[in-house]
Amino acid sequence: MIERHYLEDSLLQLRKLKGQADRAISQIDDKQLFAVLDPEANSIAVIMKHIAGNMRSRWTDFLTSDGEKPNRDRDREFVVEPGNSRAAILAMWEEGWNHAFHAVASLTPEDLGKTIRIRDEPHSVVEAINRQMSHYAAHVGQIVLLAKHYAGANWHSLSIPRGKSREFEVSKRGAAYDLKQDPQKGGA
Repeated sequence: MIERHYLEDSLLQLRKLKGQADRAISQIDDKQLFAVLDPEANSIAVIMKHIAGNMRSRWTDFLTSDGEKPNRDRDREFVVEPGNSRAAILAMWEEGWNHAFHAVASLTPEDLGKTIRIRDEPHSVVEAINRQMSHYAAHVGQIVLLAKHYAGANWHSLSIPRGKSREFEVSKRGAAYDLKQDPQKGGA
């Protein structure tokens, strides 16, 4: 039971990460997608290429082959090449996430006790999933931060906007919640 819940929640959390990144990316234009803050920084496009390459490598034949595939060219993930248009980057991105979603969705509770290898190091399936979710969360955070920076005043919050927590709670829980939090709002 707990094992099935873990797998379902892992898939849900991966989908949430992708959704957050997608909503951030949708708020920037092509120039901003490829912009870098300084010569040593990664653009959002490069971060997306890296995540996609990592996912393709880690999740292809997840249970049966090392997660660092011999055909992966990790260094190329950090270079914007001719032909790396927004559409091409988004196609890589979607393919990478599809590898992750498919692999996690195909796991069974019995698979959680198995050992897989990443760069020839043994990991339990749970450790490998957690490792990847942590990695992706860090990069999604980078994408969101950069997208928010580039969007500036045009940014639309991905969660509860600053200063709007009470309004959010009232809309979610109703007026009774607002009165409970601030009894002076009640009428005579």
